[in-house]
Amino acid sequence: MNRQDLAAYRIAVLIPCYNEEVTIGQVVQDMRLALPDAFIYVYDNNSTDRTMEIARTAGAITRRERLQGKGNVIRRMFADIEADFYVLIDGDGTYEAAAAPRMVRMALENGHDTVMGVRQHEEAAAYRPGHVLGNKVLTGLVVSLFGRGQSDMLSGYRVFSRRFVKSFPALSAGFETETEFTVHTLQLNMSMGEVVTRYSERPEGSFSKLNTYRDGFRILGTIINLLKQERPFLFFGLIGIVMALLGGIVGMRSILDFVETHTVPHLPSAVLATGLELLAALSLVCGLILNSVALGRQENKRLAYLALKAPPSLEG
Repeated sequence: MNRQDLAAYRIAVLIPCYNEEVTIGQVVQDMRLALPDAFIYVYDNNSTDRTMEIARTAGAITRRERLQGKGNVIRRMFADIEADFYVLIDGDGTYEAAAAPRMVRMALENGHDTVMGVRQHEEAAAYRPGHVLGNKVLTGLVVSLFGRGQSDMLSGYRVFSRRFVKSFPALSAGFETETEFTVHTLQLNMSMGEVVTRYSERPEGSFSKLNTYRDGFRILGTIINLLKQERPFLFFGLIGIVMALLGGIVGMRSILDFVETHTVPHLPSAVLATGLELLAALSLVCGLILNSVALGRQENKRLAYLALKAPPSLEG
């Protein structure tokens, strides 16, 4: 499939931006070269510089989202824009625009709902060691909790089908939205692919809005919250096990005393152990009840997903 074949499909390039006047013009131009027939949308998120003006001059369709945070911008984009395929890319100039046609072609040739641009960096400054480690830890955590994952869970460079976009609930407000993408993909067992892309350092004068520790903890919190919502029996079961073990440790002395003397001289420990065991039982019951609720929610999400038209495919 060559570039002309992609012209048969409506492709929307989505670029969320906040104070990216240094890079946004070049990103728009590069995406225009890579996907000449695509509609390029730049959504400005309360920038205080000339981001919106430069994007408009470069030929992008510009809109503004007042609610601060990347997740809020993506929610608005997904609600507003209609297309067969959506290419999401950051406006900081770090991603390889030339990889976009390969990603769209992979989605078309395999009927994928999502294709991820897996970052490969050659410059040490492009991808800080703390970010690399954090990405690996969080990706490993998602794999252990949901059974499988993606090579670069926090990549901001992705291609989506319309079916993915219109079934995605988009609940996060900030950078943790990438985690939501991954969990949504895994939860509904969507077809997905990966394309290795070059990841470059930000040009001089451009600054990252990502805070390693603050946003890392927010992403970790999102994973824990999603675990509670989507796998409540596992979440509350783990809490119940911890409570039960603590209750057993605290109450062991009282049990041994009662076996030997038929008295309970350490009454506070016995009361504490009883409370911990009751909490363990309560946690287990909550997990069982909420597991049924989560199953119903998952069935509804699956039905909403299946109600949408399958993505275009060249298979078969």
